[in-house]
Amino acid sequence: MSERQETPDTPDTPETPEQRRRRLAAVFGDVLPETTTDERDPAEDRGTSGDDWLRAQVPPHHGS
Repeated sequence: MSERQETPDTPDTPETPEQRRRRLAAVFGDVLPETTTDERDPAEDRGTSGDDWLRAQVPPHHGS
């Protein structure tokens, strides 16, 4: 009973990291960014704070 039972979905060759990433993204969506905030240029992230976004969403009739 120590035999491993193969399922039809089990590939004969192991998947590459790229294939695994694509398969997981197809199932769960691409929820993680390619880079983290500490890898990005801080100048690119200027003006994207939550407060800045919120202020940009205020309708014109509410003033600023």
